Amino acid sequence: MSIEQDEYRKRRSKVMEKIGQGTAIFRSAPVATMHNDVEYIYRQDSDFYYLSGFNEPDSIAVLAPHHSEHQYILFVQPKDPLKETWTGFLWGVDGAKEAFGADAVYPIEDFGKEIIRYLTKAERIYYHLGRDHSFNRQILDIWQTVLAGNARRGTGPIALEDTNHIVHPLRQQKTPAEIEMMRLAIGITVEAHNVAREIATPGKYEYEVQAAIENIFRSRGAMGPAYPSIVAAGDNACTLHYIDNNQQLLSGDLILIDAGCCYGYYNGDLTRTFPVNGKFTPEQQAIYDIVLEAQLKAIDEVRPGVAYNQVHNKAVEVIVEGLVELGLLVGSKEELIDKQAYKPFYMHNTGHWLGLDVHDVGKYKSTEDNWQSLQPNNILTVEPGIYISPKIVPSEGQLEVAERWRGIGIRIEDDVLVTDSGCEVLSAALEK
Repeated sequence: MSIEQDEYRKRRSKVMEKIGQGTAIFRSAPVATMHNDVEYIYRQDSDFYYLSGFNEPDSIAVLAPHHSEHQYILFVQPKDPLKETWTGFLWGVDGAKEAFGADAVYPIEDFGKEIIRYLTKAERIYYHLGRDHSFNRQILDIWQTVLAGNARRGTGPIALEDTNHIVHPLRQQKTPAEIEMMRLAIGITVEAHNVAREIATPGKYEYEVQAAIENIFRSRGAMGPAYPSIVAAGDNACTLHYIDNNQQLLSGDLILIDAGCCYGYYNGDLTRTFPVNGKFTPEQQAIYDIVLEAQLKAIDEVRPGVAYNQVHNKAVEVIVEGLVELGLLVGSKEELIDKQAYKPFYMHNTGHWLGLDVHDVGKYKSTEDNWQSLQPNNILTVEPGIYISPKIVPSEGQLEVAERWRGIGIRIEDDVLVTDSGCEVLSAALEK
């Protein structure tokens, strides 16, 4: 399953409608080095991929809706049999033009010369100043060159504007094709979590569980993990991004598994926590019940028009009430929330946007004081947790934490689609 070229064309059309007489430039992601001259598996820049579906490094996409002949232009690596012997197939100029629907395709080394023709009549340049500082400098130099001729031509870009505020709202609204890709990625993720639950027994090691999860990802055709898999038993679950995954699972431990697969660049992101020996201790059960209630009530808040932070606020309210009932927090709910006295136990937000990036693009606030409202076809995670570190130090609103609570870390995370009238939990098949 993949996104059809017609979908990429529609995405480009939406961007071109918004930039009007401007020219937008998108740079591919650089190749990342693992060590010395060994490279990581290549992963394209998400905005670049969203608009092109093109997965090669050292490439540039240009949108120039005002140009009389070429509105979509690619600059790519030319065919090179010797290079392809070492690193694999390249589309080349002719292949990229035929397969990816560009009006014109040039060798990447011609960018500095050819881009001028797509800028001289543009009102502004749209480009995100990213981490490729050399290319940032090149864009600024090209702009300066074009500016020098504006007075003689009477045309040319007089401003540089970030592409993020144009592309990212589009990415936030998932299309039917994207939702189906997400369903597939999440479905594979659910299958992997179910396998993990079966093998996560006393005596196993965290890395064995990780290997089983990631075996499912790859064997189902996924690109691999969407992010480093977290398999955290016992105290390790109190480290939010624990990825060592090298400890043995002991009877009496909880195991927190936060893992998702990437399929066709779209990502799943799920967390489940359960007892290694199949039975909660009373303390583990008490904390789990609070987190589960917080998650279910937070999910109930997900519907169109609801402010994004309302989901988090509901989870915090339930968690604070539960911790007060257990005696882990002392005081009125309102005062504890106002002072954020819960933060030593629950220090992260309740979720994030999900899509081509795991922490996907899109605003959380529309202004400094106003949260973004949820809209149909947004996809977000809902993932409250409680983490009682063995090293926790009591602060205002807390008593000394008894030993029986220490080392309990629980998170429950689902992927949720905002629908026209409410929401759909895309990961509902994974047991809680």
